[in-house]
Amino acid sequence: MPGVRPFEVDEVLYPFASHWFEMDGVAMHYLDEGEGVPVVMLHGNPTWSFLYRKVVRKLSVACRCIVPDYPGFGFSDHPKGYGYTPQEHAAWVKALLAHLNLESYVLVLQDWGGPIGLSVGVERPEKVAGFLLLNTWCWPATLAMKTFSWAMGGPHREWLQQKHNFLVRKVLPAGISGPSKYDPDVMDAYTGPFPTWESRQGVAEFPRQLRKAKPWLKAIERRLARLKGVPKEMVWAMKDPAYGYESVIRRWRSYFPDIFVTREPEASHFLPEDCADTIVAAALRLTTGTEEGLTLKDLSTFGGPF
Repeated sequence: MPGVRPFEVDEVLYPFASHWFEMDGVAMHYLDEGEGVPVVMLHGNPTWSFLYRKVVRKLSVACRCIVPDYPGFGFSDHPKGYGYTPQEHAAWVKALLAHLNLESYVLVLQDWGGPIGLSVGVERPEKVAGFLLLNTWCWPATLAMKTFSWAMGGPHREWLQQKHNFLVRKVLPAGISGPSKYDPDVMDAYTGPFPTWESRQGVAEFPRQLRKAKPWLKAIERRLARLKGVPKEMVWAMKDPAYGYESVIRRWRSYFPDIFVTREPEASHFLPEDCADTIVAAALRLTTGTEEGLTLKDLSTFGGPF
């Protein structure tokens, strides 16, 4: 039911008002905090807008932070007949942005948020005021990615993901290097959207799509040149077993030679949990061209505990 959160989350950790965008009888949940330059943050698998809570609490002092939950994730509906493909999620993001009537926006993209957000961006590059890449990709699967896809989204994906919730319970905390993975309230928030076999369909489908979405990924990769003139940065977690390699950074630089890279040596794959301040600093540079007037020291004291 639109306007009703389907599960509880600690209000100290996630002190935000919920917003809802309805299309064809389905409700997408999103955050809309602060004022200023719109910054659209897109999550991956198996997370939701909760992943960006530390960034939103600090960045919303200076910017308008918009963070959707894809259908089947977070507080959004689980539509009947929905395939949970990245193409479908991208269509929802595109519809939400049109609904909000944003003249331009900065994209913050992590994990599957990269190809989902860039697929929207290459269609309307004039709308993209900047983008920030956080341990993501946008090309057909490499051998390592295919291996992960077969292991997590192959013949045993229903048993692993829908029965045992393996990605949420095991892989997600393993992809956080900081202390939040030991906080039961944080882990409860990540498991909250996925209490049943049916509710885990989206989590189970994403690994499979690493292989199945090859034509779609290839089409986005071919059009990345449309974003070459857009201000851009990377914050890169070097402890990430999936993307924390110089070879991945070099591949991104083959598309965007001028991209500015900040390496985080102690952060892992779900880096908004590990280095929110670095992400906020990068977003401020993209939205204002400077961190002056709103320093990280100021930001570190804003919003109370996480």
